[in-house]
Amino acid sequence: MTNVVEPPAPLLPTNDRLVANDALAAVPADKPETATVLTESGLKRTETRAAVVPTSGAPVASGWVRAYQFVDATGAFAAYTYFRQGGRPYAGERANATRTQLANGEIVLLNGVSVVRAQVKQYPESVSSLLAGIETGLPKVNGRRGLPPLLPTMLPKAGLDEAGVRYALGPVQYQAMGGLLPAEILGWDKSAEVATAAYGGKGGRGTLTLLMYPTPQIAAERGRAIEQAVNQRGPASFGGVKLRRLGPLVEMASGGFTPPQAQALVESVHLNEEVTFDKAMPTEFHTEIRKTATLLESIAMFVGVGILAALVLGVFLGGARAGIRVMQGKPAASEPEFLTIDLRGRPAPLQPSGSVAGEAERG
Repeated sequence: MTNVVEPPAPLLPTNDRLVANDALAAVPADKPETATVLTESGLKRTETRAAVVPTSGAPVASGWVRAYQFVDATGAFAAYTYFRQGGRPYAGERANATRTQLANGEIVLLNGVSVVRAQVKQYPESVSSLLAGIETGLPKVNGRRGLPPLLPTMLPKAGLDEAGVRYALGPVQYQAMGGLLPAEILGWDKSAEVATAAYGGKGGRGTLTLLMYPTPQIAAERGRAIEQAVNQRGPASFGGVKLRRLGPLVEMASGGFTPPQAQALVESVHLNEEVTFDKAMPTEFHTEIRKTATLLESIAMFVGVGILAALVLGVFLGGARAGIRVMQGKPAASEPEFLTIDLRGRPAPLQPSGSVAGEAERG
C-alpha cells in the first residue's frame, strides 16, 4: 500500500507581482540571534518571494516578501513583537493593529499563525493591495492553536504604549527585546511566558513586566529568585521596584514610577478566572500529574476488587447456608430469631406472710 502525502500549500502566492527568484529578492541578512528567536517561537516553515513590477519584458524587482509560519498563534505573536521593534503603526492604523512599519520602510504584519515581512518600493496603495492578497492566502488554524496569547491582554490599558508591547517565549528573545531581568533566572525550562510594556503618566515613566507560569508554586519559586536578583543589583539597575505575585503571575513595576504609581499599576492587573496556557507543560509537571492519576486509578481498582470480593463471598456463604437448610427439610429462607427482655412491665408486688395466697400455698 502506498501512502500519498500532499505537500502543504505555499505560504506566498506566485504571480505577476511575486516571483520565486532569490536573485531578484535581495533579502538582507538577519541578525545573528534571529534564528534562535524564531526557534524559541516555534517556527514551522518560511518562504521568500521577490516583489516585482509587472512589465511586458523582464520583471523589474521592487523589493522582497518573506512569510513565516509558526506552530501556533502564541509563537507568531512573539515573533511579531520581535520583528516590529522600533516601528510605528502602518498606514494610520490603530496602535494595537497587526501591521507595523519600520524606519527602513519594512512592513511587518501578523495574521493568525503567520508573520510576514515585506520591503517593497511601490505606491502605498499598491503595497496595501499586495499585502491584502498575501493575507488572504495565509494558513488558517482553528482551535487552541489559533488563539492569541492571554498574557499580553492582562496589561493595564491606562498609560500603555501599545506599539511597545513585547512578548517572549525564550531567553534569547527576551534579551534581544531589552528585557530588564537576568534571563537565566526566569525559568524558561518551566514554560515561562513574559510580557513587557512601557507606561507613562504624571507620576513618571517606567516598565511593567508580567511573567506567567503553569502553576502558582512555580511562580512563587521564580518570584523569590527575581526578588533576590533585584536586591543584589539595586536601584541603579531597576530604579524603584514593586513586586507582586498573583496566582501563576509574577508582576514587576520598575523605572521612574513614584511608589504610589507603581503600587497602583501592579494592583490593576487582574487574573482572569479562566486562564489558558498554550505552551507545553514542563516534563516534571506532567510526571506529577501522571503519578497522581496512577495513584487514583490504583485506589479505584482496589475499591472495585474489594466490592466484588464482598459480593462473591456474600453469595457463596448465603447460598451454602440456604442449601444446608433445604437438605434438612427446612425452608431456604427463615425468619430471624431474637431474644428479647421485656423491661417495660412493672414487677409483681411481694405478698406479705399470712396473706390468703400464702395460706393457700401452705394448705
